[in-house]
Amino acid sequence: MKLGNRSRGAVALAAVVVATASGCSTKAPESGGGGGGGGGGGEAADVQTDIGVEGETIRLGVLTDLTGVFAALGKDITNANTLFWEENKVCDTYTVELDVQDTGYVPQTGVQLYSGMKDNVLAMQQTIGSPINTALAPEYEADQIVNFPSAWSKTLTEIPGTGVVGATYDVEIANGYSYLFEEGLLAEGDTVGHIYFEGEYGANGLAGTQAVAEEMGLEVIEAQIKSTDQDMSAQVTQFAAAGVDLIALTVAPGQLASVATVAEAQGLDVPILGSNPVFAPGLLQGPAAGWLKSHLYVASPVSAFDANPETLEAYEAAYPDATPSLGVVVGFGMSEIMKQVLDAACENGDLTRAGVLTAFSELEEVDTGGLVVPIRGYETGKSPSLENFVLQPADVPGGAKVLAEAFQGEFAEKIAG
Repeated sequence: MKLGNRSRGAVALAAVVVATASGCSTKAPESGGGGGGGGGGGEAADVQTDIGVEGETIRLGVLTDLTGVFAALGKDITNANTLFWEENKVCDTYTVELDVQDTGYVPQTGVQLYSGMKDNVLAMQQTIGSPINTALAPEYEADQIVNFPSAWSKTLTEIPGTGVVGATYDVEIANGYSYLFEEGLLAEGDTVGHIYFEGEYGANGLAGTQAVAEEMGLEVIEAQIKSTDQDMSAQVTQFAAAGVDLIALTVAPGQLASVATVAEAQGLDVPILGSNPVFAPGLLQGPAAGWLKSHLYVASPVSAFDANPETLEAYEAAYPDATPSLGVVVGFGMSEIMKQVLDAACENGDLTRAGVLTAFSELEEVDTGGLVVPIRGYETGKSPSLENFVLQPADVPGGAKVLAEAFQGEFAEKIAG
């Protein structure tokens, strides 16, 4: 079986000077309409605005995780969002400011924080975590707000205006399985143990495993956990007793570290396939580093830093004390997509929330210059992309190397809807 439909290698691109897909010629208003309802001042070339625009400043919201289970990822994505908008303007005129708030990966906290910012932001540059996005879905829909989640659950594609930045978890992990079958690391009829978080993130990753299992006759041993569970000894011991041929993970880096440590101690010498948020480069400083570098395969919406050297250079210059993960590339990529949406809305003369939502809905064949996989557009209930990369931990910037360039595996189209 062949991986098929491989896209060309990602094009190296300086994210701080990304060229947008839609050139913008509409002039900015002379006075803002940030309070709610006004347009810009005076002439035909003016741009209509409402919430989140004051004069020549656009305000975007960020609900991220700076203290919870995805803190490392959240910091990198958010720093990249910030750096991008320090160096880019909408229609070469509007400066973008970010209202950054930390949810700690707690849905109720996210709902409360959004309530405090919603009347002052035009759109949401980032909302991290499927549970937080799901909790906010009714408000996002009611407010007609465009949102780019730092999450890839398929349920998020049902929220109007929500743009998943790559393939959904079920598609991405299915592509990971395609790679493993192609490389002879997994075979038809094998046994897979899948540890997954309760909630949308884990459930969608598991759905990908189940879909592949149905096609390839795999036996699946499921192990649901809470995001606060840290010790994976019981689950790995169960898998070892069952003689699994692969461990699949839709969890966070802390659980991955435990799985790798316990598997190595028990001599469970099998591959580990992870959904994209599972890995953080800080794990390579821990006791499981060697095991991870030889056993872990990560399905990812972005390539490694060797395909984006200018992105890494810009980030390290701005944040010299950081240990950058590939969340940096995700952050630049989602910012570039937001810029294309806002530029299009500006070109249409309508930077109201409704105008931005219209511009978002008209996106097709989104190209970020190789920052993230190609986006085919945003249709309700469908994965925005059919492609992803496969990465493996390595002692390189970002902590990972590319094993497979962006490709569409044999299961992707059927799963994507």
